[in-house]
Amino acid sequence: MLKKFYKIIIIPYTLFLLYLMFLGMGRTQYEDNLLTVAPVISTINFIKGCISWKDIIMIVAGNVVMFIPFGFLGWIFPQYKELKSLLFSFISAITIVEALQYFTRMGIFEVDDIILNTFGVFLGWMICRFLENKFPRFVF
Repeated sequence: MLKKFYKIIIIPYTLFLLYLMFLGMGRTQYEDNLLTVAPVISTINFIKGCISWKDIIMIVAGNVVMFIPFGFLGWIFPQYKELKSLLFSFISAITIVEALQYFTRMGIFEVDDIILNTFGVFLGWMICRFLENKFPRFVF
């Protein structure tokens, strides 16, 4: 049952996420191409410079939580049941999306985003395995 719902919702969810990454939350085109390649340091600096905990949670936790559903892609594509192939494909895809943000100047290419998004996929994969083992009747 859960698999059927996932198969219906993942494409609109992906399109919504792409909208957020390029056009959402009042995003406008930057004057310059922006690049942040210092992993973890830029996120720590963001947290230090942030006034509101709401902003920290929305940006940092959002970069993890919003990508959890992609950890369930093995339900649609059997080759992604294996963590290694899922992460390899996801890292490739998210790097392309980050590069598109850079080249279109509709976002910043951030290595931290790739790391946080990938962690979200990993958490999703772990949740998926847990659900399949503990609640197989509910999943299928």
